[in-house]
Amino acid sequence: VLAVVRGSAVNQDGASNGLTAPNGPSQQRVIRRALATAGLTPADVDAVEAHGTGTALGDPIEAQALLATYGQDRERPLWLGSLKSNIGHAQAAAGVAGVIKMVMAMRHGMLPRTLHVDAPSPQVDWSAGAVELLTEEREWPQTGRPRRVGVSGFGVSGTNAHIILEGAAEEPVAAPGPGGVVPLVVSGRGGAGLRAQARQLAEFIRTRPELDVGAIAAGLMSGRAGLPDRAVVVAEDRAEALAGLQAVAEGSSGGRADVQGRIAFVFPGQGTQWAGMGAELATASPVFAQALDECAAVMDPLTGWSLLDTLHGHHPLDRVDIIQPVSFAVMVGLARVWQAAGVQPSAVIGHSQGEIAAAHVAGALSLADAAKIVVLRSQAIATHLSGHGGMMSLAVSRAEAETLTAPWNHRIQTAALNGPHSVVVAGEPQALAELATTCDQTGIRARTIDVD
Repeated sequence: VLAVVRGSAVNQDGASNGLTAPNGPSQQRVIRRALATAGLTPADVDAVEAHGTGTALGDPIEAQALLATYGQDRERPLWLGSLKSNIGHAQAAAGVAGVIKMVMAMRHGMLPRTLHVDAPSPQVDWSAGAVELLTEEREWPQTGRPRRVGVSGFGVSGTNAHIILEGAAEEPVAAPGPGGVVPLVVSGRGGAGLRAQARQLAEFIRTRPELDVGAIAAGLMSGRAGLPDRAVVVAEDRAEALAGLQAVAEGSSGGRADVQGRIAFVFPGQGTQWAGMGAELATASPVFAQALDECAAVMDPLTGWSLLDTLHGHHPLDRVDIIQPVSFAVMVGLARVWQAAGVQPSAVIGHSQGEIAAAHVAGALSLADAAKIVVLRSQAIATHLSGHGGMMSLAVSRAEAETLTAPWNHRIQTAALNGPHSVVVAGEPQALAELATTCDQTGIRARTIDVD
């Protein structure tokens, strides 16, 4: 496999500009649709092989469509070239010629220069986005993900086509160590296709005893298309893998995935931590371990204690100025693990130190700035606010909670709504102690939260 078609789209807008004149909005729409079918953002694509015929009308329109789509929200520029500058217009073969060129470019790790380009067209506002012309040959280094390129091909009568090619991975994904539980991801188009894929995978595992189940799972994640109908078999060994695949092949499991990839990362506040959280993952996941090391490098000078030692149980987690930096680091590490596995969020949201972790993952805060906010904020809470209040979880509705706390004349207030019958209240310690007695006498479930 030299490359795969990760996504594609085609549209037609000949009615807008006539038989041969290009239409910029239609070109933008076809690019965005191809990205959507690929489950990618513009920044995930390194280069575009333009239709680019060298005409004074068509090239500026195409360049402006690329600037408006691929040129936005990216750190590295999109590299732009066109085969037609080298060989002339190949007519009906123009699109596939561009595909051949870019597959070869991905294989050799080199973006070829576009000939006969003296300067960017002055008819285009190149400052409108991060797009640069390939006036010189450029190395195409591996960046931890597959190389990707878009290829445009436009036809007479207003037909626009755009595909996104993805290069084959040069290095196999490292397989989990022995004894680990791994997910075997199977996908197909339609239920019959899913079942057929499960049968083929089971036969492959039976006939390749030399392959580790973890290596097979890694290959399925990194080297196979994610089609809409999917099933996941969780297995620790070959026997479990074959049994699970047999169940999928017989049609007893599976479902349809959201191929648009609408994923949100949700980062919580404190309250669900436990001693030793993340310690085992730090030894099993290099990605997680590296994230913790980076957090420790910026946090330890501010806290005066070791993040890594605390994660391994050397310090208690009952102090707010310890648990908040530790949980922030764990959340950042977990986000990195998901992202390294190819799971990219479309949105992030968080609460308390989780909000700061969400801001960092979204790119709004550097790691150093986010860590400083978390550490200094938690120290301010511990130094100036600790001991002046408390929180309690009540198994009642919001209205019932407000009625229940009314006798304390606003010394207790509603703090959080966790569900239709789960409310957290906050207030003065003595008032909360009296509320706890009332709840015990009336049979209302109440639990004091370890927050002061």
